[in-house]
Amino acid sequence: MESQVRGGTRWKRFAVVMVPSVAAAAAVGVGLAQGALAASFSVSGQEFKVSVDHLHGTGFAQYGGIDTGYTSTDGKEKTQHPVAISSFKNAELTKMCQSVKTEIPLIGKTFYLRLDAGPNANKKVEASNLYIDVAQLDADATFKNIDIGVAVKDQKKGPAVKEGDNVLPGGFAQQADEADLYRVKQTAWATTAGTFKLNGLKMRLGTDPGMECY
Repeated sequence: MESQVRGGTRWKRFAVVMVPSVAAAAAVGVGLAQGALAASFSVSGQEFKVSVDHLHGTGFAQYGGIDTGYTSTDGKEKTQHPVAISSFKNAELTKMCQSVKTEIPLIGKTFYLRLDAGPNANKKVEASNLYIDVAQLDADATFKNIDIGVAVKDQKKGPAVKEGDNVLPGGFAQQADEADLYRVKQTAWATTAGTFKLNGLKMRLGTDPGMECY
């Protein structure tokens, strides 16, 4: 069974549990951390943008969760962010870009950090046990052998779920044997991976707004 999805999601309508229309929110991004779930640490007060030409993954699962993080870069107050947690046992990404926008009030400037990796089919980004906490996404997606409406604690196809205050064990989840996403544009709060191999990595910092991935 295969399912195709295209579209974006506004998280004002999220309301803690997932809905099937969020199926396109897939695991893409840049970051490396230890742990079973990205929300096991406090996220920064900044979302980041990611674009990918093509992601192929095996062992996919997705469910709702809550990230706790800082309201801004001053680190004085915390807030909660509803997210779609997308996970893959293994994933390959082609032409991946990540960009972060940071405003520095003291000097009155805005800086952009951009990472590019996986430039072509011969030099892809490779990841295992990949978790992405997604805020919004647009993509074309195809899923193979997808199950929609599985309880979070009973999903078996994706990486293990770390149960805790940030995930509802009996909440809505979906899983698939394989997934392919094309022309991905997304914003996310966090990424966690067991391994993340960034072939052809390029990083640059500057003040040009054109440095953002999209």
